[in-house]
Amino acid sequence: MKKVSVLMGSEKDMPVMGKAVDMLERFGVPHDVLVVSAHKSLDRALEYADGAVADGVGVIIAGAGKAAHLAGVMAGRTTLPVVGVPLSASLDGLDALLSTVQMPTGIPVATVAIDGATNGAILAITILALEDESLAKQLIAYREELAEETFREVHRG
Repeated sequence: MKKVSVLMGSEKDMPVMGKAVDMLERFGVPHDVLVVSAHKSLDRALEYADGAVADGVGVIIAGAGKAAHLAGVMAGRTTLPVVGVPLSASLDGLDALLSTVQMPTGIPVATVAIDGATNGAILAITILALEDESLAKQLIAYREELAEETFREVHRG
């Protein structure tokens, strides 16, 4: 099974991005977790993106706040699917959302909700499940579990 890289711009992002890690662990998906900044450690970010395919990465989840360029830098450097998680570091995350979602044509970043690291992991798992039947079955079971947890009969007349 390919692994997922969970990247974040700062260790301060771990409380949110840790939710992605928790979901990947729940599904048994191998993963790396790295702090790498598109601004403060650009050379290392580019080096990581360049070696991701050879390292067995199938999907990159990149969380960042404020200018939030990490996902875009990854997408600009690799053909792997990149899931952006805008983080609410300032302006309630609106700045990060716009920075993550406004990518130029040809360099897509799949973007989830502000602080939506859990959905970022679910999307990464969904992508990997296209080629992994066992993972696909786990995903179906998870969705069924969600349906059971959220269905409530409120009134019957």
